[in-house]
Amino acid sequence: MIVNSRVYRPGQAARTIDIDDISDAVQEPDAFIWLGLWQPDEPFMQKIQQEFGLHELAIEDALTAHQRPKIEQYGESTFIVVKTAWMDDNNNIEFGETHLFVGKNFLISVRHGASESYAPIRTRAEERPEMLEHGAGYALYCLLDFIVDNYLEITASLSIRINELEGNMFCSEFDRNEVQNVYTLRRHLLSLRNAALPVDEICNQLIRLHEDIIPKALRPYLRDVQDHAHHVVMDTEDMREMLTSAMHVNLALVTVQQNEVVKKLAGWGAILVVPTVVFSMYGMNFENMPELNSAYGYPLAIGGTFAVCWLLYWKLKRSGWL
Repeated sequence: MIVNSRVYRPGQAARTIDIDDISDAVQEPDAFIWLGLWQPDEPFMQKIQQEFGLHELAIEDALTAHQRPKIEQYGESTFIVVKTAWMDDNNNIEFGETHLFVGKNFLISVRHGASESYAPIRTRAEERPEMLEHGAGYALYCLLDFIVDNYLEITASLSIRINELEGNMFCSEFDRNEVQNVYTLRRHLLSLRNAALPVDEICNQLIRLHEDIIPKALRPYLRDVQDHAHHVVMDTEDMREMLTSAMHVNLALVTVQQNEVVKKLAGWGAILVVPTVVFSMYGMNFENMPELNSAYGYPLAIGGTFAVCWLLYWKLKRSGWL
């Protein structure tokens, strides 16, 4: 439930803090608390609400996953929801959520579902104590930057898979598995786009409306996250368009191949019409058919039929039907 709980003070090393001592540390003007949680239960979140003075509606949202990405102001704290994306060893993409409570001197991260641990981020942030003096704003930037960088890594991996898939799509045979893979990739790209798109607006609001959290010195860092999120959105849209084009090309190639088969069948059908007509004529029960009494009637009928069939074959071959 509690992944990490640390308090930071200027000129002092970070220290682990107990939940019961948080209310006292929050009152210190220079102290900054960074609390990490993973899928907490309701009684624990109620205790967190009392310790930090959080709004009940924000607590209610934080207890439930499947929230839409958003940023909302509740009194002196800001509540942020962002989607997280993680690719496992089998190249399967899993999506989760991170809910963030941000105040002037605290940051609470609540993870739901698939998400990598934020411990490495905390370690890297502690290596720059001069930046941690900016308080919750720098910790918030570190988390958002980590989440968006995961988006970028996934888009880079998907780009390689799409390039390989395109080669398989440019063939004249219909492959149901490849089409299913294309559909799955398009669905993942749409989910990734929907996760990255709100980050742009969240960063924009933090820069413009929340100077108490994001001071002027941190704004370039948030703009960098905003730019990366914009790149993810553009890349996912481009890759979805590429997959759509590849599917259309594959269907066109399959259609052309089917048309070639139909042309060949039609050509051979036209050739076979000649002997069918000739032989059906001699199957009719007419009393007077002079050629039946001629010694050359049979060879002439066979030879004439063969000659007409060969002429049709030659013409159809020249025209590309056979």
